[in-house]
Amino acid sequence: MPQDLTIPTPRGSLFARLWPGAAAGMPPIVLLHDSLGSVVLWRDFPERLARRTGRQVVAYDRLGFGRSAAHPGSLPAPDFITDEAQGDFRHVLDHLEIADFVALGHSVGGGMGIGIAARYPTRCKALVTISAQTFAEAQTLDGVRAAKEHFAQPDQIMRLRKYHGDKVEWVLAAWIDNWLSPGFDGWSLEATLRQMRCPVLAIHGQEDEYGTPAHPERIARYAPGPVSLAILPGEGHVPHRSAADTVIGDIAAFLGTTSPGK
Repeated sequence: MPQDLTIPTPRGSLFARLWPGAAAGMPPIVLLHDSLGSVVLWRDFPERLARRTGRQVVAYDRLGFGRSAAHPGSLPAPDFITDEAQGDFRHVLDHLEIADFVALGHSVGGGMGIGIAARYPTRCKALVTISAQTFAEAQTLDGVRAAKEHFAQPDQIMRLRKYHGDKVEWVLAAWIDNWLSPGFDGWSLEATLRQMRCPVLAIHGQEDEYGTPAHPERIARYAPGPVSLAILPGEGHVPHRSAADTVIGDIAAFLGTTSPGK
């Protein structure tokens, strides 16, 4: 059974959920959600991942999202992506007394995972990115503009409100306003990618509406360590939902190539 817990931080409490793993001594997998995501929106993916890999899986709502406390300010564009390594993520590691770990991030969470792997080069034993953005690609920004129009409809706001409550307007602004701001002009994770050392699995849907396969290809180009690419034909931005069996199988096979201490 998963375990829910609250993690205190100086800015407010974080909500987290843990799924147990059957194998002892394996670094846990820590999930990093996307721009509109939350623990609940991972759905059954964490449970299935824990069961398939044997590892404990940890998911948390970043401050301002889901069941975590409201964020006291705004997210600085684009620094909030790499800042997560020393932000809420660090509090999760410290509170749960996690030493070594595997980072797994979806969408902007994948970019955060890159920042985390660079910041903790000896503790991050592997990184999995799903639909990660690594630079301000035109298709990414076009997708955000389309989402802005989509969420201008009141019924769409209400659907999102059930996951984020009264924080929903902040959540949308943190995504849409940030990505469309001048702060993202010329943004790239190239320098951060060059600082990583761990093995990487970059999963990306061929038909991802928020970014072309140029993103995982950049990961392979700039990351110094071994990189495996899984480009999924016909899949969009959320392949861990639409092609869960394939994605979980790819992750399990990737983590199976390392020893229990990696």
